[in-house]
Amino acid sequence: MTKYILSDRPFREEFQANMQAINKEYQFVLAEDLAEKDWTDIEITLGWKKAWNKKLLHDNTSLKWVQSISAGVDYLPLDEFRKYNILLTNASGVHAQSIADHLIAVLLMQSRGILSAIKNQSDAKWQASDNYSLLSDLRILIVGTGKIGQQLASYLNTFDNQPIGINTSGHAVKNFAETFSLKELFKKAAKADVIINILPLTEDTYHLYNTAFFENMKPSASFINVGRGGSVASDDLYQALKNKVIAFAAIDVFEKEPLPSDDPFWQLDNILITPHISGFTPHFQKRFMEIFLNNLASFNQEQKVTVNQVSLDSGY
Repeated sequence: MTKYILSDRPFREEFQANMQAINKEYQFVLAEDLAEKDWTDIEITLGWKKAWNKKLLHDNTSLKWVQSISAGVDYLPLDEFRKYNILLTNASGVHAQSIADHLIAVLLMQSRGILSAIKNQSDAKWQASDNYSLLSDLRILIVGTGKIGQQLASYLNTFDNQPIGINTSGHAVKNFAETFSLKELFKKAAKADVIINILPLTEDTYHLYNTAFFENMKPSASFINVGRGGSVASDDLYQALKNKVIAFAAIDVFEKEPLPSDDPFWQLDNILITPHISGFTPHFQKRFMEIFLNNLASFNQEQKVTVNQVSLDSGY
């Protein structure tokens, strides 16, 4: 009996062969190549599209497991997955090095005056920045101590920086000088020179960064977001930057994407806008398949997954 693995994108033949080596009944298929009658035989999906909701989320579904392409899963129909007892795993770790590299680049460009030099060059202006700093001297608060946060913290250690971490419980994490619970975020943020958000989007983190938060920061501090756009109240951040409540922001993810060309953020001179590129990862398929194929082997044997299972209650 054929068991379809439905994907929202193509994967190389070598990986499709790996799937069949685990179980010959598994057949990789793209949605456009699937006959209508075969939707009833889909057991696993790689990624998700809204168009699949009605076809796969119903009382007679054969779907048992969804492997998300991304680390964040807030855009998925989690309530329906819970209702139909569908397993969910994410791609946490695949993008860790890429995002950490992106963050180091941003930190160095800001601390060494490179961003202002780029702007001055476009104006043919020979002028130094007003502020320079060493990464070792900055108090950096990383909000989210998962795989991305840990990779970034390890990088910062090589610069003699001692990053501070925020996570749900405040449990200790390797490469962080100290860690605190999310309840202490405001207190710790008030002393930070740089605050970096890497949290998933949940009910607790929606618009976590708002007017009250920015007014609590030091006027000289910077805010960086590579987590989820919905964690930041966009209008509040705009006002904080416009009114110099905080000094600088580097934003890779927005509530509305792509950011409209007439959005007022483009007119600010104290923000770096990148088009959701921090997670762009060379050799993505290989890294992603390391997670998926390990899970597929355990799923085939025990109907269980062993890597990156997401709690459908907490959303991470």
